Amino acid sequence: MKKTFILDTNVLLHDVNCLHAFEDNDIIIPMAVIEELDTFKNEADTRGKNARMVSRTLDDMRAQGKLNEGVKLPTGGTLKIELDKPNSLPESLAFNKADNAILNIAYTLGKKEGSYKKNARPVFVVTKDINMRLKAEALGLDAQDYTSDKVNIDELYTGVTETEVDPAQIDTFYQKKQLPMDPTIYLPNQFVILKTNDGSKKSAIGRISNDGNCVLHPLSSQEPVAWGIKPLNKEQRFAMELLLDDSLDIVTLVGTAGTGKTLVTLATGLQRTMDENAYRRMVVCRSIVPVGKDLGFLPGTKEEKLEAWMGAIYDNLAFLADRKNPEEGEEKAHYLLDSGKIEIASVTHMRGRSLPGQYMIVDDAQNLTPHEIKTILTRAGEGTKVVITGDPYQIDTPYLDVQSNGLTYLVDRFKGQKSYGHITFTKTERSHLADVASKLL
Repeated sequence: MKKTFILDTNVLLHDVNCLHAFEDNDIIIPMAVIEELDTFKNEADTRGKNARMVSRTLDDMRAQGKLNEGVKLPTGGTLKIELDKPNSLPESLAFNKADNAILNIAYTLGKKEGSYKKNARPVFVVTKDINMRLKAEALGLDAQDYTSDKVNIDELYTGVTETEVDPAQIDTFYQKKQLPMDPTIYLPNQFVILKTNDGSKKSAIGRISNDGNCVLHPLSSQEPVAWGIKPLNKEQRFAMELLLDDSLDIVTLVGTAGTGKTLVTLATGLQRTMDENAYRRMVVCRSIVPVGKDLGFLPGTKEEKLEAWMGAIYDNLAFLADRKNPEEGEEKAHYLLDSGKIEIASVTHMRGRSLPGQYMIVDDAQNLTPHEIKTILTRAGEGTKVVITGDPYQIDTPYLDVQSNGLTYLVDRFKGQKSYGHITFTKTERSHLADVASKLL
């Protein structure tokens, strides 16, 4: 049975391609949503850009028919813009709010379609606003989150797995430096910890090849070192193996605060860019999202404005430049930035650029939407390596959550690609306090 989905503004702003995600069902966009898109279109941030893209998409559909009557979608459904209806909501809901105007259309349409009767066509309100879903529920309406890009965080790919094998297989692995594995179970560039199934303490660690043969190879005999930074645990070792591997175009690192994601990424970037000249430049970008109250307008040049948002990057650069003397480290970090080999930018400044031969770091990617992640990755030119880091449990953007942010979406979609590697960090190395805070708070 066909369904009717009434979309809230935040769904369109979250995913500009959402109109193609409802299969052969009908979509209704209330006039209140068009009005909200109009208020957002002049904004210079990602929300404004998405509002303009949605408006252009709707305008292109006018060539296929009248939107007030319904236009056929490639998926088989129809898209219709619905005018506001006379208020049918209880008096306690102020009709001058856009949310309530959308709910009113759903409420009125539900009565018209007889959706409250048995075997009638269901009408759903689709919104990423929790409070709006609660109000819809109070009105007896069916409401749901936009879930086409949601990922089950409990099943998210970690990049590492443990498996029990016969002791003879571990002996073979050490002797032949390889061990064939089941391609239906293991993925390219996945790290495997072998343990014996007889209770003995024999073990081995290897990494699945990315040549399509699904063979486990041992890690490099020499522990990786980048700008004086050595891995403090096996997760950091795995990450540095991936970061220093030129056969990988993209690496994602997921973990809680203090696990060393940003530090090892910057260290390997400096090693490959400054010392080995494997890349022309290191580009570090971050989403500009405030934690708590916004800072408001900031004076100065682009670099001066970004200093307020890029503190974590500058702190790590200063530490890497001089780990013994913090003051000299800050001076050396500014020298590195002035050398032209390192660029600090916001995600907003990435659109429209082409970046060949770069070592590109995207930090705090959990605050990006799947569409924004796609926009950033399409900036990468030939010979560019992209490293994306973040903590899905530290999201500061409205309408994103641990299941729908761009970071987890990317990990879920890219797993199994030959040029992709991923590690989930679990051990905090910053300090005992940071470790306890990440677990208890």
